[in-house]
Amino acid sequence: MPSNAFKWKHFVGEIILQTVRWYLKYALSYRNLEEIMAEREIKVDHTTIMRLGHQYSPKIEKKVLRHLRPTNDSWRVDETYIKVKGEWKYLYKAVDSAGNTIDFMLSAKRNRKAAKRFFKKALSSNQIPRVITVD
Repeated sequence: MPSNAFKWKHFVGEIILQTVRWYLKYALSYRNLEEIMAEREIKVDHTTIMRLGHQYSPKIEKKVLRHLRPTNDSWRVDETYIKVKGEWKYLYKAVDSAGNTIDFMLSAKRNRKAAKRFFKKALSSNQIPRVITVD
């Protein structure tokens, strides 16, 4: 990330990136991260970590997405109906031939608009496949 991305921030860029990365990678709460940083003698409030996460997560995801999900050129798309927090939702899921999940999306409706939104989302992830087979 460019150094000016952290301009006017209270913490150094490395600390911000490390804290947000730990939150995204591991199953840690904001309060867990607050405690971990306190052990390293860095006083940061859990709400600050939450705000930093909201601000920098999309930027980090955009930067490292292509490195996190290496996929091949053959995709399969599946949809199913699942219950999430007591409500029925449609789960769209794109999987490559090795079984790696490429992308997924939950939708309240099963219609052309939802399917189109899912395909746009899956195709925009810097890994445009050559062949898509829908079963």
